[in-house]
Amino acid sequence: MIDAVIDTLKQATTLNLEDPFRDGSLLRFPGYGQVVMTGDLHGHRRNFQKIVRYCGLEAAPVRHVLLHEIIHEEPTAPGQADRSFEVLLDAARYKTFFPDQVHFLQSNHELAQLQGHVITKGGRVVTNDFERGVAEVLQTADIDGVLEAVNDFIASFPLAARSANRVFFSHSLPDAHFTNTFDIDCLFARPGELDFSEGGPVYQLVWGRRHTPELIDRLAKALDVDLFVIGHQPQEFGHAVLHDRVIILSTDHNHGVFLPVDCAATPSAAELVRRLVLCAGVP
Repeated sequence: MIDAVIDTLKQATTLNLEDPFRDGSLLRFPGYGQVVMTGDLHGHRRNFQKIVRYCGLEAAPVRHVLLHEIIHEEPTAPGQADRSFEVLLDAARYKTFFPDQVHFLQSNHELAQLQGHVITKGGRVVTNDFERGVAEVLQTADIDGVLEAVNDFIASFPLAARSANRVFFSHSLPDAHFTNTFDIDCLFARPGELDFSEGGPVYQLVWGRRHTPELIDRLAKALDVDLFVIGHQPQEFGHAVLHDRVIILSTDHNHGVFLPVDCAATPSAAELVRRLVLCAGVP
């Protein structure tokens, strides 16, 4: 079983690096088809399964799905292990089934797992809980090879995506504090050249929360886009709209949503909001 798990993660890693839509660490989608953007998943199995059913990729060859913040679920009982590795592995398998249609975006929780950066929630160190969950799922303490494959998989994730109709997709955007220092060239760097260190450009991109109108204007001009679709910031009712240009999604709870974006027309933020799909409404 261990060998099969490692092989799946390695296959998905290679496919991420060889993604035909990839330009450095940016995915570029053409002016046709559809991009289905999720919010943070945090191990929410049911919503992940509903997204898979909705997308029906076997019958929709020009539909793409963007997944991010897959790991670090909130256990339902004290002392319970974080088993979000199961969803990460399912997502890796999904990539191997549909290599040109399933894509990932780097996020702060995946980056923290990769870097061993401590994140605490409710007194838990979530990176440690994730590793304990890997051992529980695989029913063995011998997980070093699996964790190495997980880290390689995470390191292969693109940083962001851009559709031809001027919509930008990423886990988050830099904090306004970094308006003048964020190195946008990180989006075009090859994976092996990326700086994942704390405070570096990837860190700034996936951890940012305070997005001012000035920051959004600057990024929109630099990236030649009109709208941004991100996650990272929890949304009790599934989504929020910021400055009429940024749509924030959550997919990790019963009010979670995802967003299908048709790439053939240039939408407004209001039009995108009308297209939001409630996970609970998917059979």
